[in-house]
Amino acid sequence: MIAASTFSGNNVALFGLGGSGMATAKSLVAGGAQLTAWDDNPAQVEAARAAGIPVGDLREIDWSGLHALVLAPGVPLTHPKPHWTVDLANRHAVEIIGDIEIFMRERRAHAPGSPFIAITGTNGKSTTTALIAHLISHSGRDAQLGGNIGTAVLTLDPPAPGRVHVVECSSYQIDLAPSLDPSAGLLLNLTPDHLDRHGSMQHYAEIKARLVAHSDRAIIGVDDDWCRDIAARLEAEGRAVERISKTLPLMRGLYADGTRIHLADSGTVSLYVDLAGIPTLRGAHNAQNAAAAIAACRSVGLSDDEIRAGLATFPGLKHRMQPVARRGRVVFVNDSKATNAEAAAPALQSFEPIYWIAGGLAKEGGIAALEPYFPRIAKAYLIGEAAAGFAATIGAQAPFEISGTLDNAIAAAARDAAADGAEMPAVLLSPACASFDQYRNFEVRGDAYVSLVAALDDIEMLVDAGRKGEADG
Repeated sequence: MIAASTFSGNNVALFGLGGSGMATAKSLVAGGAQLTAWDDNPAQVEAARAAGIPVGDLREIDWSGLHALVLAPGVPLTHPKPHWTVDLANRHAVEIIGDIEIFMRERRAHAPGSPFIAITGTNGKSTTTALIAHLISHSGRDAQLGGNIGTAVLTLDPPAPGRVHVVECSSYQIDLAPSLDPSAGLLLNLTPDHLDRHGSMQHYAEIKARLVAHSDRAIIGVDDDWCRDIAARLEAEGRAVERISKTLPLMRGLYADGTRIHLADSGTVSLYVDLAGIPTLRGAHNAQNAAAAIAACRSVGLSDDEIRAGLATFPGLKHRMQPVARRGRVVFVNDSKATNAEAAAPALQSFEPIYWIAGGLAKEGGIAALEPYFPRIAKAYLIGEAAAGFAATIGAQAPFEISGTLDNAIAAAARDAAADGAEMPAVLLSPACASFDQYRNFEVRGDAYVSLVAALDDIEMLVDAGRKGEADG
């Protein structure tokens, strides 16, 4: 844990006692803050009280003496309307911050030169974050992986000179971190997302840009207009900017050409690495992720040989285009994290022929946006509430069957893929749906897929099914 010693003796209010909120509360208490924590959910308040966290209704405290209000990232700051605690803080001119800001202050106070890589973007940030941490760990260095990827940043080991913090940041977290200044800041891409929380695409882009605006090195994907404009603006301000691209040849930076990542410097181009043969880095989106990770790791001192060796051993992000098993030529892929059509597209782009397991609780628009990839589908196996609707969309363009449940779908897909003479048929779970009709969340759905695949005859597991799909290594 990182004890928030920079808040020692200060009166601090905290709202939001979920996972990251509870971790932040414990950090503040350990650092000596005079904390009052609260939540709109009485059960979470009681859980905090039982854990020794000082709790109290923030409507009843003296706001004039507060040093800061710490918000959990899921609490609305501006849109659709500010939370009532935000209104109270603004009325009394109390600073509003989050856990990433607390981490920044601890780093500046105790280890200002310690390497810190922060990653954001609309898509791909979790894979990129996991890949960077893997490259650093594989090189023998201490990588602390956390943030929006699932481990609260204040539960990590404290900043230290030989320790690299690799932190995924959501737009919500960036909005609560006014002094964010990482060693390397990565902005991968920008497409409309979370606009209910940010009001407009312009405001969303402005928040995301804050992560790179004060970084020692800004690493920016330039495949969309928003990010291109941000890169140009920062460069005009004299900031160190490194561009990456999955589609555009660059005069300077790292860019992809199919599976090849090229390094360009003033027009001189050299092949940096070929990702062909690395199953966990298939597809154009992963070429961008790899380019970003390479740039970040070079910026904190990894050698090119260390980076290339780490890329070759990347186990993949759990539940995201994760190869989990083989049976002969057939590969079984867990892409349970694909909970909408846009998220399923990268997997459908990356494999062929595909024995596609899809369905669950459908999102708006269904799978109509995936029609360009239907020719890659040998057969679809439809499950859950969305099965009938998906059948109506896919029926004229690819064979399908209504499997209903995941176990039925896996058995049928494995049987049919085994009879396919292609070089590498894929049995792909990429549901393009939420899981809530049959599973508590996409993680449970993915774990079920791994366990059911492991039970097939003559299967060679690439992950340990006993650890619910966590990759070896």
